[in-house]
Amino acid sequence: MRIRTLLYRAFRLRCPHCGQGKLFTGFFSMPEKCAHCGLPIEPQPGYYLGAVYVNYGLTSLLVSVTFLLLFLGFGIAPDVLLWPMVAFCFLFPLFFFRYARSLWRSMDEFFDPYEEESEDGQRR
Repeated sequence: MRIRTLLYRAFRLRCPHCGQGKLFTGFFSMPEKCAHCGLPIEPQPGYYLGAVYVNYGLTSLLVSVTFLLLFLGFGIAPDVLLWPMVAFCFLFPLFFFRYARSLWRSMDEFFDPYEEESEDGQRR
């Protein structure tokens, strides 16, 4: 499957396999399987630990680049930047939580595509 298709599905919070099923039933809750194709949304416990790293990494990158740009480029004092950056560090990960999980599931679909099992137990 093409990476562009998977990224499109990830940012729409849809199933990376079929693109039809929703990955979230609430703000934080996810179903066990895709309602459309049956893709296991959380294949095993701890599966989304990598999504935490994606979320943390992007948050750190955005805060670091923004701080350096505003401090070194525009001369804004660090004490003025402190509290907006702290607020961003708390709010952005909450907003990006769903997208980090969706991206993580899509990356897994790219590197290890889901194979459905037929009635006779064979993978197809």
